[in-house]
Amino acid sequence: MNPSEITQSARRFGTAPVFITAISTILGAILFLRFGYAVGTIGFLGSLLLIVLGHLITIPTALAISEISTNTRVEGGGEYFIISRSFGLNIGATIGVALFLSQAISIAFYIIAFTETFEMVFNWWSLHFGWDLPRQAISLPVLIILGVLILRKGANLGVGMLFGVAGLLFLSLLLFFLGHGANESVPGEFFSSNFNFSNRESFFSVFAICFPAFTGMTAGVGLSGDLKEPGKSLPLGTMLATFLGMFIYILVVWKMASSVPTESLLSNQLIMSEIAVGGSIFVLLGLAASTLSSALGSVLVAPRTLQALAGDRSLPISRINSVLAKGKGETNEPRNASLVAFVIAFVFVALGNVDAVAEVISMFFLITYGSLCLISFLNHFGSSPSYRPRFRSKWYFSLMGFVLSVWVMFMINPVYTILAYSLIILIYLVIEHYHKDRSGLVNLFKGALFQLNRRLQVYMQKNQGPAEKEEWRPAAVCISSHSFERPKIFDLMNWISYRHGFGTYFHFIEDYFSRQTFQKSREIMQEIIDLQKEENSSLYIDTMISPSYTSAIAQIIQAPSISGMENNMVVFEYDKNQPEELERIIDNISLTKAGEYDVCVFGTGQSTPRFRNGIHVWIRPVDYLNANLMILLGYIILGHPDWKKSKIKIFSICAPEHLEKTREDLDLLVKEGRLPITLSNIEIVPATGNQPVHEIIYEKSSKAGLIIMGFREEHIKQRGTEFFKDFKSLDDILFVNASRATDILEKKKLELSQIPV
Repeated sequence: MNPSEITQSARRFGTAPVFITAISTILGAILFLRFGYAVGTIGFLGSLLLIVLGHLITIPTALAISEISTNTRVEGGGEYFIISRSFGLNIGATIGVALFLSQAISIAFYIIAFTETFEMVFNWWSLHFGWDLPRQAISLPVLIILGVLILRKGANLGVGMLFGVAGLLFLSLLLFFLGHGANESVPGEFFSSNFNFSNRESFFSVFAICFPAFTGMTAGVGLSGDLKEPGKSLPLGTMLATFLGMFIYILVVWKMASSVPTESLLSNQLIMSEIAVGGSIFVLLGLAASTLSSALGSVLVAPRTLQALAGDRSLPISRINSVLAKGKGETNEPRNASLVAFVIAFVFVALGNVDAVAEVISMFFLITYGSLCLISFLNHFGSSPSYRPRFRSKWYFSLMGFVLSVWVMFMINPVYTILAYSLIILIYLVIEHYHKDRSGLVNLFKGALFQLNRRLQVYMQKNQGPAEKEEWRPAAVCISSHSFERPKIFDLMNWISYRHGFGTYFHFIEDYFSRQTFQKSREIMQEIIDLQKEENSSLYIDTMISPSYTSAIAQIIQAPSISGMENNMVVFEYDKNQPEELERIIDNISLTKAGEYDVCVFGTGQSTPRFRNGIHVWIRPVDYLNANLMILLGYIILGHPDWKKSKIKIFSICAPEHLEKTREDLDLLVKEGRLPITLSNIEIVPATGNQPVHEIIYEKSSKAGLIIMGFREEHIKQRGTEFFKDFKSLDDILFVNASRATDILEKKKLELSQIPV
């Protein structure tokens, strides 16, 4: 028999076990031990709000489970399987470990509560022997007996016992509703005094204790690997148990509020026995049935979660995975995983504090429920074509369930919440370390981010104003075939796009498009992306296959930007030791200018950038269009961490008779533009004689980290490549040509064309 046949033969349960497991866990220990305290503390209205708030989390979760389970075949592992197949194995394993811990601790919680059934025994012992018998004297043997039975007989015994104890549970509730309360009082006698919403400041502390009462609605999901038709049984059984449980809880708090006074509700944790027909019989019947059934539900699902985790080899040590994934017999009973669950339960049973354990359980269950709701919401928002569930919820239910889960955690206990999420992060980092090959956080929001980006781009296009009225920020594109020889161009593009703009880098492949060149381009692109990961790059990387450099540029400047704003700047690059490349750059500048792009030509030297020496911006009389863009680019580049200990210095060349006027205008520009340039870093250079510009710049800026200067198309037409070759002796220099004057002031536009020459 092959593995698939074994798995198929192991599926023998229908909808009833899902419903019974869930409802018997919902109507558990908290109902019998703590809801009297809840009604006595916060009143009927407060308890009603508690039930409603709890179900505002659990109902969206139940809807999410029902939806997801009808979209794909659910295998063993229940909630873990759903999360891991939706978010990826690393995320799924992280939440799966937390889920398993909450399920294993739940076993301890219900066994501790079961011990309260024997309160009369403890009282008798104390009265006759003069010392208190510890609760663990009963809870630990009961846990051991339960563990031995489950380990020997498996899920068949567990489900069979569940049907029996569930029957006793409903009988005990019937006896409760038929009772008249303390001293044969008439129902409703105490209702007015218990009706108010009292002690509101205690609401969330009471909520933390009572919330595990509602968490049982996902207990049946843990049987997913044992179901004949999970897509049918999980939604039907889960939803029926959830809504029936909510209805019973509302009836219970109404019965309590109307039957006994507040003092009795607060002083007697077994107050339901004072109301029910049969009294003490109810204690043994109802509490024992509810706690034992809840414990059985947790005993059935916790080992299956751990077994599924190990089956996916999600745990760090392969040997542990092999041992825990191993099952017994045709039904693949998780014997080894059950043993681990019982050991964890044993530790918490030994602690013996019901309320403390309840708060820990609440945290991990809330994380799980929030994750399930988030999965459903992201699937709705991501609109994946493969997401076609037969049962459909609404996205706003799922979003509400996720938000409320996180909010309630912080309201219950901020410290526990931070510790719980810290543990989740730690578990994820460990799993991510051991399973780097698996998809991680990228898959978490992939579909949703795709939809968000699509909608934002369409919105921005529809609402984009004229370019001259928009606030300018760089959206630069660069194309080069020297991606692996000249890393400085990546530095420049990163400086420009780090905080204020967006940068796209294209690796140019001069060839015709074919299957071979396309495959080559994908390999090169991935190699560049991997290199840029190490540099913490903010660039978007792509490739361009085209038969000529000109056709490649024509394609790029017509293509839409993925940033949502139109590209507005083209960056060319060349090596000063290979100036022959300047010819094709100059040939294509007019092409980019036809599209009203700003043009930058980046000439790189061989030396390492000297960041501490600052950025030198050179303004000349002919730069009336370029000046603002040059200064603004200097400011933007300075915002990158590489330049954090650097500064901008402005040099302005002007006629001697206009020195003072030029300084005043530059001072005003810096002040009103709020630029990080001190007045001492503004230097006016008088143009005397016929000294060439490149010699003046060399005298002042030969050791600068980066030089920015302007150029005009007339320079190119008159001198061609010689214009750029004049600056060969300088290191890295960025030549700038603006398509229009750029506004760098918030309210008042000051163009440096007004500065007299």
